[in-house]
Amino acid sequence: MIDRLSLKKIRLLPLIGFFILCVVLFIAFFADFLAPFPISQIDVARQLEGPSSLHWLGTDENGKDVLSLLLHGTRVACLVGISTVAFCSILGTTVGCISGYFGGWVDEVIMRLTETLMAFPGILLAILVIFVTQEPSILAVIGALSITGWAGYARLVRAQVLVEREREYVEAAKALGFGDARIMYREIIPNILAPVIVQATFGVAGAILAEASLSFLGLGPQNAPSWGALLDQGASYFLLTPHLAMFPGLAIMFTVLGINFLGDGLRDWLDPRQLSNS
Repeated sequence: MIDRLSLKKIRLLPLIGFFILCVVLFIAFFADFLAPFPISQIDVARQLEGPSSLHWLGTDENGKDVLSLLLHGTRVACLVGISTVAFCSILGTTVGCISGYFGGWVDEVIMRLTETLMAFPGILLAILVIFVTQEPSILAVIGALSITGWAGYARLVRAQVLVEREREYVEAAKALGFGDARIMYREIIPNILAPVIVQATFGVAGAILAEASLSFLGLGPQNAPSWGALLDQGASYFLLTPHLAMFPGLAIMFTVLGINFLGDGLRDWLDPRQLSNS
C-alpha cells in the first residue's frame, strides 16, 4: 500500500508541475489577449483599490490593473528563465565536454575558471554587472545571470564525460577514425543529456527567482512589468493594500513550485535506478 501511494505521488506531482508550466507558458504567449486592461492605462481615481468586479486583483499605486500587470509579468519571467537556461546549458555543456574529453592542462584551466566563478554569490555578481552596465533591461538581466550560471553545467557535464570517454563505443568511434568534435557531439553528449535536462529544469526556476529578486531591488527590466517589481511595490503599501504583494508572491511561488515538481519527476524518470525499482 505504501509503495503504491508513493508511486502515485511521484507520478501525480510531475503532472501537476507540467500542468502549471503549460498554464504559465500559455499566459506568457497570450498575455496581450488575456489582460483585461492595457498595462499603460492609468486611473488615478482608483489608486490602490482592493479586488473588485472591475479589477479582479485590485490596482496599484498608479491605478493600473494588477491582473494585467501580473499576466504581462509572466512573459518577463518565462523569457528570462528560458533564455538564461538555454544559454547556460549550451555553453556549460560545450565547455564541460571539452574539459572532460581532453583532460590535462585544458581540464585544469577550465575547472579553475569554473571554481572561481562559482566562488562568487551569483545574485551579488549579477547586481554588480547590472550596476556597472547601467542598463537594467531584460537582455542585461539574462547576461548577468548567465555569467556564473554556465559553470554548474560545465562541472556536471565534465563529471559525466570522464566516465563516458572510457566506454567501448568511444573507443570504437576513435578506431573508425572519427574526429574529436564528432565523437563529443555525436557520441558522448547524447548519452549525458539526462542529468543536463534535469538541471536545466531546476535552473529555470532558479532564474525566475533571481530575476524577481533583481526586480525587487529595482535592478530588473524597467520597460516591462515584472513580478519582482510588483512585489517591491506591494511591500511599500503592505499594511494598506496587502493584495499588491500577495498576488505576485503567489504567482512566483506556484510557478517555481510547479517547475520543481516537474524537475523531480524528470529526475526520477530519467534515473535508471528509479526505472529498475519501479
